[in-house]
Amino acid sequence: MKKILSGATLLLCCFFSLSAQKYTADWSSLNKRGIPAWFNEAKFGIFIHWGVYAVPSFAVVGPGGYSEWYWYNLNGTKEGSHQQVQAFHDKQYGKDFTYQQFEKQFTASLFDPAQWADVFKRSGAKYVVLTSKHHEGYCLWDNKQADESWGHAWNAVTGTPKRDLLGDLTAAVRKEGLRMGYYYSLYEWFNPLYRKDRQRYVKEVMMPQFKDLVTRYKPAVIFSDGEWEMSDTAWRSTELLAWLYNESPVKDEVAVDDRWGNNTRGKNNGATYLTSEYGSGMQPGVVWEESQGIGQSYGYNRMEKADDYKKSNDLILLLTDIVSRGGNLLLDIGPTADGRIPVIMQQRLLDIGNWLKVNGEAIYETKAWKETRQWSSGKKPEIKEESYMSGYNISQMVVPSSTHAHIEMFFTTRQDALYCIVPRFEQQLRIRNYTAPRNVVCSILGSNKPIAGQQQGKDFVINLSGLKPGDIPQQLFVVKIK
Repeated sequence: MKKILSGATLLLCCFFSLSAQKYTADWSSLNKRGIPAWFNEAKFGIFIHWGVYAVPSFAVVGPGGYSEWYWYNLNGTKEGSHQQVQAFHDKQYGKDFTYQQFEKQFTASLFDPAQWADVFKRSGAKYVVLTSKHHEGYCLWDNKQADESWGHAWNAVTGTPKRDLLGDLTAAVRKEGLRMGYYYSLYEWFNPLYRKDRQRYVKEVMMPQFKDLVTRYKPAVIFSDGEWEMSDTAWRSTELLAWLYNESPVKDEVAVDDRWGNNTRGKNNGATYLTSEYGSGMQPGVVWEESQGIGQSYGYNRMEKADDYKKSNDLILLLTDIVSRGGNLLLDIGPTADGRIPVIMQQRLLDIGNWLKVNGEAIYETKAWKETRQWSSGKKPEIKEESYMSGYNISQMVVPSSTHAHIEMFFTTRQDALYCIVPRFEQQLRIRNYTAPRNVVCSILGSNKPIAGQQQGKDFVINLSGLKPGDIPQQLFVVKIK
């Protein structure tokens, strides 16, 4: 039925159309919006990569060994991995078995959203980001553009799970008091329309699909990805973001990343936060987020062994390092095809949560101090200032060595308190070139044992020699100076 608009309504529609148009000229107007304060205060989020790729759950173990890229690797369009993935596929499933047939085994039959949300809450995370759709194009909610463009059922409701996986998890996460967001891939590797006519794909699939996701589920975060094949102009990104920031139901709350075209990553930080991936991250002064898996893959990779997963203390160090430099950590888990979070991943999340119960005061809502860390004497290791696969390993940087310097402590600040996050116990902590305020009070978070500090020239020295084993609650502990 065609709706007849009154003159006033028509005038109002024209106004909004022109208003949105005003914002699409360039990024300068969009950047004035800023990023909602809650995002950088949250510090810790959970990333979830879950889709049809959870069925084969295979990747060559190592940096960049992402199981969610199985279909792409299988088609031989990525150098280095194709032969191994092809050999695995032929042996396990047969040469004539197509990737799309995996959908029948993506059952989510053991998926318990309440249990997932409980683990996320207990991890200490403040927000959750689920892959609503990865590059394979499969949607975890009931979306008609997915089915129409592929020519068959290609979402979780019309497909095998027969369930709104995204909606059910969203409800459970919000019930636990956490914010819910979604990863969304702009492009799809093998979508027939994308391969035939990219601009029609953008107009007829991507834009209405994105608006459907936002309007129905009202995300607090949008993690856009898959932007690198076209510019922001070709993706019509500023047009889409103008709608998101001015007309969508989450225009005031939503935080958005920087992946909107092959010319946008690392830019436009007035409207978007910057992203790094298995990298060294950024320095203070911008809003940024580092994402990593607990293992070396985002999607579940059955080939990973226990030693391929970061230890709990290493993950806490990772969080500490990132927060000390003003960033957020988005830590990824990869559930199985039947809907379980692997127990080793659950345990790591719960261990982080137990540490945050004691020390969260030094993490949440903090800011970077004038110094993000203090190095011992000696030569500092060279750090590659790259955002992707930089080989940056904070766990190695805190280990004392006769050949190079190590990090003695990290710093964060909040209101009138300075927090010194200490990775290794020493009987005396010396904060160099720091003059403490008069009547300063020192304490260890989670401990009732009194400690004292005093000024020694340009340094402030905290005496821990009177402490006994058990007086410090955890290996990585926090000294608060207030």
